[in-house]
Amino acid sequence: MAKRDYYEILEVAKTASADEIKKAYRKVALKYHPDRNQGDKAAEEKFKEAAEAYEVLSDPDKKARYDQYGHAAADMGGFGGGGQHANMEDIFRNFGDIFGGGGGGGFEDFFGGGGRSNGGRRTRGRKGASLRIKVKLDLREVVNGASKTIKVKKQVKCGTCDGSGAKDKSSVGRCSHCGGSGVVRKVTNTFLGQMQTQSTCPYCNGSGETITKKCTTCNGIGTQYGEETLNIDIPAGLQDGMQLSVSGKGNAGEQGGPNGDLIILIEVEKNAELDIEGQNVVYHLFLNFADAITGCNVEVPTIEGKAKIKVAPGTQAGKILRLSGKGLPSVNSYGKGDQLIIVNIYTPQNLSAEEKKIIEQLRESPNFKPKAGLKTERGFFDKMKDIFND
Repeated sequence: MAKRDYYEILEVAKTASADEIKKAYRKVALKYHPDRNQGDKAAEEKFKEAAEAYEVLSDPDKKARYDQYGHAAADMGGFGGGGQHANMEDIFRNFGDIFGGGGGGGFEDFFGGGGRSNGGRRTRGRKGASLRIKVKLDLREVVNGASKTIKVKKQVKCGTCDGSGAKDKSSVGRCSHCGGSGVVRKVTNTFLGQMQTQSTCPYCNGSGETITKKCTTCNGIGTQYGEETLNIDIPAGLQDGMQLSVSGKGNAGEQGGPNGDLIILIEVEKNAELDIEGQNVVYHLFLNFADAITGCNVEVPTIEGKAKIKVAPGTQAGKILRLSGKGLPSVNSYGKGDQLIIVNIYTPQNLSAEEKKIIEQLRESPNFKPKAGLKTERGFFDKMKDIFND
């Protein structure tokens, strides 16, 4: 079943502001919230669907990639949505603040009530920072995709406390600031009467727990500097400057918090013979004077090896020959570009006396004189512009 458009799910336009997207998500999530639709599997799926849409559209980078590539961005790792919220706890942990309950996610939290389900509590720690690394690809890897094994130096989970930050299991107690509820409440007197608000407890990050004795290895942080070896599958079609996001492979979170993401910046290595223009591959073919006049068969390099092409007699400088489908694949797997062969005529600079004599004899030949009023149908740069805008 095809995925629905994220804007359609949240019932907003593509031009919607961040606040409008947030309000729209809250409205849809309220409509399909599990506490309001108990036992309704269809509503539960729509609730998850809305969370997935909001995760992408609320993040400027993910939203930009979605606007450009649609759901295909998930296949290239462009965003971490893609149905990763397998259960309600994930959604409440990540988006609970949208509901006004500091991360609880219970139905009463929509209305500022004091209820809070234990399953919706946040983890005690903070999410780890994302990492950014560069990965180099050659043209063959751009065409075919690649599997890369890379070593990443980063913050990893502390081996002594298993990332909790506590000396042992008995070194975790109830937060004294929120009484273990994970939220703090504030009562304000207004001309309309008393108004109660609640927010996530800043001391325990909504978990309701605090560390009483810190791990001596990581000093209570839950992480230590280390290295991780990762096997990364890079899809075909990624070009220079594009990014690939690998969810949960960044720095480890503090005190058991979720890991950050790994952002991979693609860098395509320069090829000695071939240039890249969008999805097209460009090769500059230099012919000698005689071959351009009489025509010839030549061998040219391509991404996948060599190819033989026929050059017609009388080929002019600037002629563009095309090898269909010999370019780069689209990042969303829709077709491939072409290889463009631009013909250049080599003019010798140093002639022997004999060579010069032959050329002088040909100078006055009628076939060597440009025809009067001869014009090209279109300019070279106009043709190039059209090709690269295909």
